[in-house]
Amino acid sequence: MFRRKLTALDYHDPNGFDCSDETQFRNCIVWLEDQKIRHYKIEDRGNLRNVPSSDWPKAYEKYLQDLNSPFGVQEKKEALDWLLGLAVRYEYGDNVEKYKNCPPLATSGNSNKAVDPLINLDSNSPDFKAGVTALANILKIQRHDDYLVMLKAIRILIQERLSPEAIAKASQNREGVPVALDKHILGFDTGDATLNEAAQILRLLHIEELRELQTKINEAIVAVQAIIADPKTDHRLGKVGR
Repeated sequence: MFRRKLTALDYHDPNGFDCSDETQFRNCIVWLEDQKIRHYKIEDRGNLRNVPSSDWPKAYEKYLQDLNSPFGVQEKKEALDWLLGLAVRYEYGDNVEKYKNCPPLATSGNSNKAVDPLINLDSNSPDFKAGVTALANILKIQRHDDYLVMLKAIRILIQERLSPEAIAKASQNREGVPVALDKHILGFDTGDATLNEAAQILRLLHIEELRELQTKINEAIVAVQAIIADPKTDHRLGKVGR
């Protein structure tokens, strides 16, 4: 699963790399830091370079934390894939001009035909799972056993909260109407004036949310009525209906 990224990074043996081999795995981590990521100063890489040490897992855990990795040492494949992706990004950043002029890959068939980017997606691929999990962690989305469900949740969040239209809408200043809290009866007493005021504010906010919900329900009802309240008459059948 790591062959393409290792090849892109000019790793010495991308085809023979075995993540389950602890020695190969540790050496790969050291190679990534020394050659590509270079997060630590050279003199600070001693613990990570000490591959045979029994304390190496602690050094590796600290390394992931220092890089703000969304994965820990227990998520071995996911963490390595994330590090490879980070290394590829740094490699591109260091050689923008080199890769900017690379010719595009030749495509077969009709080049004008739209290609679905998800057509060859393997939802069982460790790469896919690692990528979806990383996005879910960044966006604070709860994990789910079905990675496609997680991907759908990510898409919805991005469309509703992070799209240019959503950001522009959220940036608009909404002028509120001043409300006199003393004119609204809370209905109970907490024994604390500050808590009573906070409870009144929460109740008013809840009412506002209920109004928005009712508006959406009304819009849905109107939309359904527009569909079912306009039957077509078929005189040949002698009845009304679609």
